[in-house]
Amino acid sequence: VNDGPGIRTNVFLKGCMLDCVWCHNPESKSPRPVLSLTEKLCIGCGACADTCPKGLHTLENGVHTIDRANCIGCGACVEACGGALELLGKEMTVEEILAEVLRDKPFYETSGGGMTVTGGDPLYRASFTKELLKAGKEAGLHTCIETSGYAKWEVLADLIPYTDLFLWDVKETDSALHKRFTGVENTLILENLHKLDAAGASIILRCPLIPGYNVREEHLSAIAELANSLANVLRIDVEPYHPLGKGKCESVGMEYPMGDLGMPEESTVQAWICAIAAKTDVPVQKA
Repeated sequence: VNDGPGIRTNVFLKGCMLDCVWCHNPESKSPRPVLSLTEKLCIGCGACADTCPKGLHTLENGVHTIDRANCIGCGACVEACGGALELLGKEMTVEEILAEVLRDKPFYETSGGGMTVTGGDPLYRASFTKELLKAGKEAGLHTCIETSGYAKWEVLADLIPYTDLFLWDVKETDSALHKRFTGVENTLILENLHKLDAAGASIILRCPLIPGYNVREEHLSAIAELANSLANVLRIDVEPYHPLGKGKCESVGMEYPMGDLGMPEESTVQAWICAIAAKTDVPVQKA
């Protein structure tokens, strides 16, 4: 209910062009399946070590270690495990995904919902995303994509006929800081956003706000100025930092760069919203 209007089904596609330090879906950065270990569920039986064709699991002194660099994602260890291991990511066709999505079509029809394609970033798999959105429209679904917008304009232009709403991530308005936090500058992203707006597409700006990183008066003002420069922005969604990515990073063997940073107080979030809203007539709300 948070990623577009009404009740929706989110389709998460793996692969992303950016590398945001605060990413809350780190398992979706890689385009390949990623092995996840929930350590508290591991009973140390050793079935994974016995089954892995490359011998990548080691259990010593109650510690389960995985040589992830050489993992091929075959899933043999997952099948042998009692529940501690999971392979995150699987290949599916457009038809298989749509069949899953359409199971809940009555909920979309009564709530004004539909299908949201997210990730990762759907533009990483632009051709597949286009076919999925096209199939969704043909099935009568309201369609959204959530994206950073970091792609060639032609890629985005191809998606416009099949996308009812673009949820556009505004991670940082300063280009140098954008590169520091995400790995890329924001010049292309902003150019694409203005072209998308000129094409008449409906847009919601999605703005993650991370204390100690991009929360500053200049950025909040720039978000409002950006919204004011666009004709088809329906709303600004403020997305306060949350640490849900920490446990995910641990489970897939990735370092979590945000340390013990916690969620901001609600009063702080409301102050951010007020600071943006004071400089624009575009509605601003907490996502």
